[in-house]
Amino acid sequence: MFLLGLIVMTDGLRGLAGDAIRGALIRFTRTPFSGAIAGAASTAVLQSSSATIVAVVGFVSAGLMTFPSALGVLFGANIGTTITGWLVALLGFKLNLGQIMLPVVLIGAVMRLFANGRVANSGFAVAGFALIFVAIGILQQGMSGLEGIVSPNSFPEATWYGVLLLAAIGILITIVTQSSSAGVAAALTALFTGVVNFEQAAALVVGMNVGTTVTAAMATIGRSVATRRTGFSHVIYNCFISAGALLLIQPYIMAWEAISPGALLANAEIGLVAFHTAFNALGVIIALPLTGRFARLMERIVPGKAPIYTHKLDRNLLQDPALALKAVMPTIYAELVALLRHIAAILGDSEKGERTDLAELQLALDETQTFVDEIRLNDVDGVDWEQLLAVIHILDHMQRLHERCEEEEDRADTARTRQELQAERQVLLESIGEAIQNIEAQNWIAAAHAARQAELKMKEQEELLRMDVMKEIASKEVPLHVGTNMLEAIRWLSRVSGHIGRITDHLNQSVIAAGK
Repeated sequence: MFLLGLIVMTDGLRGLAGDAIRGALIRFTRTPFSGAIAGAASTAVLQSSSATIVAVVGFVSAGLMTFPSALGVLFGANIGTTITGWLVALLGFKLNLGQIMLPVVLIGAVMRLFANGRVANSGFAVAGFALIFVAIGILQQGMSGLEGIVSPNSFPEATWYGVLLLAAIGILITIVTQSSSAGVAAALTALFTGVVNFEQAAALVVGMNVGTTVTAAMATIGRSVATRRTGFSHVIYNCFISAGALLLIQPYIMAWEAISPGALLANAEIGLVAFHTAFNALGVIIALPLTGRFARLMERIVPGKAPIYTHKLDRNLLQDPALALKAVMPTIYAELVALLRHIAAILGDSEKGERTDLAELQLALDETQTFVDEIRLNDVDGVDWEQLLAVIHILDHMQRLHERCEEEEDRADTARTRQELQAERQVLLESIGEAIQNIEAQNWIAAAHAARQAELKMKEQEELLRMDVMKEIASKEVPLHVGTNMLEAIRWLSRVSGHIGRITDHLNQSVIAAGK
């Protein structure tokens, strides 16, 4: 029930504040230090380090955040996860809210069932928050039933071997529950009811700090380089601070006794969550000055050359459609510029043009389209839905533009070599040059306007040019097969211009939708 409450509350909070949190992470994460603050705050608000980490992986993949800054967020997320422990210790045990919260669950459920938007998300958050405290009451009752059956003597003693064994048990608990917060709540309840003593509970919590990384490590299998680096950074960092935390258990107890004898025994639950927060905070203080070196180390440990175009697409991002859309746009820009440069090259422009591997680009376009197909949205999702529709249109026209590139041997060669087609060829090349320049400058309105003007100009000339060519064929000025090739080239130029016009128009629409 605790896990259910945590999941429901996190979903509600993500619906209420997810977009704002993502925006804040991008805006405020400029250095590892600011990243640590943003990571702690976002995890505390969302009550989920996984949600924060998924967002960070997406930002790194999309080039919106540097890897060292992302590490800062990762470090800070560990501090944010301790908030759940504070809620349980201060409200769950001290105020005993279990029975009071049952009607609150009903209120939250009614809000979720009969409302939409922010009210529905608020209902989810309220119901989940209440469920957590109902679960704490049930945990207390269950643990109380173990009195006389299970006691601290039932667990390994606080020797070095015993501490390591308890930490291993903590790791297993977190792997099974898939939540360190649930494990910490269970440890706090066991401590509150006398099933374990403070040293044993502290060792369990340290193990849970390591166990929470197992999910992240498993999620990196078969994923992108950025995801693997982020996931394994989480594992290495948490193992490092957890090893240090095991060494700090006895000094921490001695410090409490020196300052206020007997206070730790009387306030064991507060002491445990304070220990959890303290060793995570100390880890951040130690790690932040070394972030740059740590990032370089991870880049050596997890090497790998990312795909040229699609390295920013990570399937983990599909959990968050808005993030997935953010990640797919830079991929589309790179693929589109490659297409435009290739067209310029086959039309004979050595300055703007550069041939690309069309087979490799086709695979990238297919992979991008598959990724977009798996973004789950519907028309009630507002601006994200509008942006997704624009992206689907863009990819459709890019696929057809790629087909035009494969027609180089006949159409493009004729457009490049026939004197009669040089004016239209030049119009298209100028359009491509402006499109590339505006895309790289992210000047979407200018890109769409320039492409549309070129398309209209091409349309105006197309029929006149076709009539001229047909007259030349009829008058035997050009052979039939040459004239036919010229007609095909005219159609090719017009189609390429049309695809570019529609792509830039939809790009502009997608950016407008994203900015609403």
